[in-house]
Amino acid sequence: MTRTASVVTAVTPADRPPKWATLQRDLFDLLDQGRRRFEELYCAPDGSLVFNGRTHGRDGVDDFYEPFFNWPMLYLLGGADDLLDACKHHWSGVTRQLTHRGLLTKEFENGYDWFHQGESLLLFYGICAADPGDEQFAGRAHRFADLFLGDSPAGNYDTHRRMMRAPHIGALGPRPGLGEDRPYEAANTAMRKYGLPMRDIDGITTWDDLADPAKARLMADEMNRRLGTGDVPLNLAVTSLVTNAWLYDHDQRYADFVESYVDAWAQRTAANAGLIPDNVGPNGQVGELHAGHWYGGHYGWSWPHGLYSVVAPALIAAVNTTLITGDDAALSLPRNAVHAALEQARVSTMDPVDAAFHDHWHDRLGSDIDRELLLVPYRYDDTGWFDYQPLPPAYPAWLWWLTHDAADHALLHGLAVGSGYDWQQVRDFREKEEAGHEPPWLGFLAGTNPHYPENALTMAIGQVRRQMRLMEANPTPPPGDDIHWWQRLNPVVTEILTQLIAGAPQMLYNGGLPLTQLRWADAVRGRPGLPDGVAALVRTIGKSELTLELVNLHQLSRTLTVTGGGYGEHPITAVTADDGTEQPVTGRLRIHLPPRTRIRLRLRFTRRGQRARHQRTGV
Repeated sequence: MTRTASVVTAVTPADRPPKWATLQRDLFDLLDQGRRRFEELYCAPDGSLVFNGRTHGRDGVDDFYEPFFNWPMLYLLGGADDLLDACKHHWSGVTRQLTHRGLLTKEFENGYDWFHQGESLLLFYGICAADPGDEQFAGRAHRFADLFLGDSPAGNYDTHRRMMRAPHIGALGPRPGLGEDRPYEAANTAMRKYGLPMRDIDGITTWDDLADPAKARLMADEMNRRLGTGDVPLNLAVTSLVTNAWLYDHDQRYADFVESYVDAWAQRTAANAGLIPDNVGPNGQVGELHAGHWYGGHYGWSWPHGLYSVVAPALIAAVNTTLITGDDAALSLPRNAVHAALEQARVSTMDPVDAAFHDHWHDRLGSDIDRELLLVPYRYDDTGWFDYQPLPPAYPAWLWWLTHDAADHALLHGLAVGSGYDWQQVRDFREKEEAGHEPPWLGFLAGTNPHYPENALTMAIGQVRRQMRLMEANPTPPPGDDIHWWQRLNPVVTEILTQLIAGAPQMLYNGGLPLTQLRWADAVRGRPGLPDGVAALVRTIGKSELTLELVNLHQLSRTLTVTGGGYGEHPITAVTADDGTEQPVTGRLRIHLPPRTRIRLRLRFTRRGQRARHQRTGV
């Protein structure tokens, strides 16, 4: 049934449009050029990536999907009409490519850790959100999610113990070990900065001990035996796959799984003095294979990334639970982990030897990395907390964005004041996650960083141009077995557009669903995103209202609709246009923009006022 829509019309001329609006449309045009050139250089006619090298073991699936991870979001924001078909074409081409290489079974990964599987699935989640009416992708969404329910023949999930049976799970069920069929050698210098994967093996106390072939073989065997068994926090990212299926039809099986599985981890955390344990043995006991310790598991507190790979999946799972239940109580799981890290914080300079991600922070902070900074420990072993680095601002930013509670806002404010670096500065860096600019954006929303839109859009345009120059300098397929080639060259950037147009932070990279404060649609063409020539800027976001501005730079009229929440979860209840009188909104809000006009809107909405659901544009 077609829902009614309230209508407002712009009346203010935009003969001299604001700079942010012209920059935003320039960025859309440049992104379209960039992604088409990427396809010309690196993609085969069937949508796959041109690659003649080898893949090794279980690893590599994520690296083939990641170059396209943010393309569906560009379409959702207003990218070219043919971009959605391009996303599906590349997903299908890469899926066939990886199936041919023996890495997928029935279009899903055979089984690997969910740090990487979460990355692989971002493209898929984006396609589902952009076009939930596609029956093929809807069918896949349900089929993939069913692999991880307790009644699945795959056997990934133990319903009785409420745990995944292995760190590596997928289409082939729980896979034994970590696939470490080669000795874990000292020559593997790329992993040296993370230290020993296991720190309680007799005779192996330093990295150099792995130069002994027998000890290198022993390390690999113990990793397979103890790290490759039972459940780990990374598996919480499975909840995105299951929640994505739930968003189609509210199947209670999916809701029950997500709530139960996340609750199991919450109970284990409560029993561990509020710290998320990083390992659950085959019999459901924390520390079962690690001498009773709550630390030491695969991608856990001790190795390799610590906080980064424990808090992120906990946050992803809590977000999914909040989507399903409409209650944000589950956010206490990642929130308590953030507070626990801050309780151990210290103010000092970063130690490049101790800090495993020192290079990462150098790219972000530049010369400010030499300042005294607020540092939290990322890792823990028998010696205590270590690996001190800045707290990723995305975690507290997401908590505040989801709740708008005073306590979460106070945490953000305290970090901005005490971090040791300027949160207002727009820093020109780009990582594969294409995120990290939450601090200056939050300042803009708070009214303390008014030039952020222009500065951030200028930065984003520069990033795309830089990527395009890199593509032209590297026009041939990757040399040898380099499967990280394409993600380093992806010219699409959506973080800033997501913030300014949709009022949301960039998706959580290791498996988060695409969430937005607003979902736009072209009312004439019946597709998601801003119409051509229209620019949008969300200026403030509160617990139950926000303000924004729309500008039509085109010589033709444009009509668009807006929904509260990417999944309709924040229904808009009232609108005030410019300085007029507030009027109620029924259904979607429809906005008519005559040529070269602009309008300011204040929207009232009910946060999580209705059940989240995939949105079919035009329905």
